[in-house]
Amino acid sequence: MTEPIRMNATVPLSPDEAFDLFTARLHTWWPLATHSVFESDVETCVFEPRAGGRIVERSRSGEESVWGEVLEYERPRRFVVSWHPGGGPSSVVEVHFTPSDDGTYVELEHRGWEAFEQPEEARAGYAHGWPFVFGERFIAAAAALAAEKEK
Repeated sequence: MTEPIRMNATVPLSPDEAFDLFTARLHTWWPLATHSVFESDVETCVFEPRAGGRIVERSRSGEESVWGEVLEYERPRRFVVSWHPGGGPSSVVEVHFTPSDDGTYVELEHRGWEAFEQPEEARAGYAHGWPFVFGERFIAAAAALAAEKEK
């Protein structure tokens, strides 16, 4: 079994705010120019907020690419999605939001590498991507949102 990728951070937001930032406001912090299917033609991405919903990238020309399906949606505590940007095998991303003294403790786990022909190779790509996407972009967006609220 290939080890899951696990990341965590405490952000200065309530669980509701952190959950909404990760889901409803995904398009505001996800690095679409570099981490998308349509790259230079990308317009936005949308997280449909319900079990059975989708995470969909949309291009300026109107095309859609489904990144995954929402398997479980428990706002503001957690969500679980299948993950397959651009098609191919699906892995699973699960994110938990737990209240803490400093805001919200956010835990991300990306697992299910066994679906891939080359599980270690698939995992390696995401092991390089998540530190930027989650570790930098999401955390920076959370800090910016908290600072905005302070004004």
